[in-house]
Amino acid sequence: MSQNNHETLSLEEQQKLLEKYDPEAGTRKLTGIIGWIVFLGLLAFSLFQLYTAIFGVLTAQLQRSIHLGFALSLIFLLFPAKKKDRGFKHKPAWYDIILAIASVVVGAYWPLMIDDLVMRAGVITDIDFYIGILAVLLVLEATRRAVGLPITIIAGFFIVYALFGPQMPGFLAHRGLSPERFIQTMFYTTEGILGTPIGVSATFIFLFLLFGSFLVKTGVGQYFNDLAVSIAGKATGGPAKVAVFSSALQGTISGSSVANVVTSGSFTIPMMKKLGYKKEFAGAVEAAASTGGQLMPPVMGAAAFLMVEFIGGITYWEIAKAAAIPALLYFTGIWIMTHFEAKRVGLRGLKDEEMPNRKEVFKNIYLLTPILAVIVLLTSGMSVTRAALWSILITIIVSGLRKATRIGFKQMIDALVDGARTALGVAAATACAGIIVGVVTKTGLGLKLANGLLDLAGGALLPTLMLTMVACIILGMGSPTTANYVITSTIAAPAIILLGVPDLSAHLFVFYFGIIADITPPVALAAFAAAGVSGGEPIKTGINASKLAIAAFIIPYMFVLSPELLMIDTTWYYLIWVVFTALCGMMAIGAGVIGFWQRKLNGVERIVGIVAGLLLIYPEGISDIVGLIMFIGLVVLQFLGKGKGTSTPQALSS
Repeated sequence: MSQNNHETLSLEEQQKLLEKYDPEAGTRKLTGIIGWIVFLGLLAFSLFQLYTAIFGVLTAQLQRSIHLGFALSLIFLLFPAKKKDRGFKHKPAWYDIILAIASVVVGAYWPLMIDDLVMRAGVITDIDFYIGILAVLLVLEATRRAVGLPITIIAGFFIVYALFGPQMPGFLAHRGLSPERFIQTMFYTTEGILGTPIGVSATFIFLFLLFGSFLVKTGVGQYFNDLAVSIAGKATGGPAKVAVFSSALQGTISGSSVANVVTSGSFTIPMMKKLGYKKEFAGAVEAAASTGGQLMPPVMGAAAFLMVEFIGGITYWEIAKAAAIPALLYFTGIWIMTHFEAKRVGLRGLKDEEMPNRKEVFKNIYLLTPILAVIVLLTSGMSVTRAALWSILITIIVSGLRKATRIGFKQMIDALVDGARTALGVAAATACAGIIVGVVTKTGLGLKLANGLLDLAGGALLPTLMLTMVACIILGMGSPTTANYVITSTIAAPAIILLGVPDLSAHLFVFYFGIIADITPPVALAAFAAAGVSGGEPIKTGINASKLAIAAFIIPYMFVLSPELLMIDTTWYYLIWVVFTALCGMMAIGAGVIGFWQRKLNGVERIVGIVAGLLLIYPEGISDIVGLIMFIGLVVLQFLGKGKGTSTPQALSS
């Protein structure tokens, strides 16, 4: 394709980066009998999930415990205990095999003992108690291996909190749970490990990960890059816009900011550097865009499906619709800022010989059919399970239209195995998040924290939002999308809801700030992964990414203060006005942050741009009019002064 292909990262280099920044990618390379056992285990996992999706999900405890048993046993065989052993050791240690067998016992306990457990109705025997302890310990260790330490530590704190309630300080004190009651809640009800989070993992999320796996087999990931280059490659600073566009598309099938950075970034970052973008800026563009992929409907890193369960009384379509305008503004903000940065530095687009064959690219546009199909099916009111199954089938049919994309029997088996492998981390994370949710439910901690936060903020909305934002960024550090949302919605959202904010606005608010922890220093995993690809300085890359993603720090405040941005209680003509003013606002903020538009902006103009932008994004009559007057004034000043203070282009094109 383009002549800079030799600069892109090899698959081996991509894997090393993934293993460094994404715990879910750090699996053993197994061979021999164990390799076959794991291969067949992963295949059986996918077949079990497909069988229950087609013929009817089992009762909650059975579906979730079998899902948990598969995930835990495979994690202990695939993920080594020590980080340094990742990708190298070909055999699990003896203790890994014991832990895997113990996981099978835990997963099989509910199916084997269901009649006894139902008859006892909340009373647990000694064996139940020890199996429950084993389940909690296995979940914590599997999460540490497959997902990382942050969420494991948070869950550990919650366990201590549950057991030592009377010893807790001030308003946090509670009666405390006895070990028996704690274990009973954690493993013998649907309020703990087998709660809603893993319930969503065992149904919707798994199927969408399978869908993503089948899409990858058709070569759709590479096609996103080719399509993005064909559309945006020749524009000013084209490769940066390619990164934004391809990451937005990639985010529709990827559940991880880091994986998104490494896969599309290994292609876009070298292209940006070649055209003159600084390492840190090139990495920041990819990190910010890839992180935004988790905010992008229809899948939203699988958090949309969790939201349906957590909020209650709301459809998937309402969530996807509400998230659409904020996601559009987020990507528009990054696009605008990369454009202004390219103009400021004087960067060109790609030359003809660096572009792919457009005719060939647009001939393959049919590869996007499965993604369009999933959006249509989900919005038509079809159940999420059915929509996912049909989408997988459509992917297989569409892939057969041309020999180059056709999925054969072997590739189908590989897709099933790869889909199950990507689901392991999600299953562990949601099981661990279930521990947190269970403790919050049993101890009333959610309400205590909400009241504590309100007291700290003096009961005022804006300070509460600011404190909640900080809490979500801290809680979201190093956690995958699903666990991230579960934790922030359980701990931080109640405080905003107590102030009368609609549930959907509150949940999206905490979701946004949990997600952008991936690019907010000091634990900016997506930015660090991007720095690994670009060779730039990680913290500087994170700061640049946070600057580019400025929309994500502003928009959540706006849709809490004015839910029209989420298409809640509004008319279509007012909605057009809201989108128009918000896009103008993003342009003004972008110019203010970068310091360039048609020419270089002075200090006063930059402040005016940012203020005008904030007024325009906030959907309210007076603020829109004042913001628009300031915006028009800024535009006039820019065009009157065009040619003064412009940079000397390195190479002109657009």
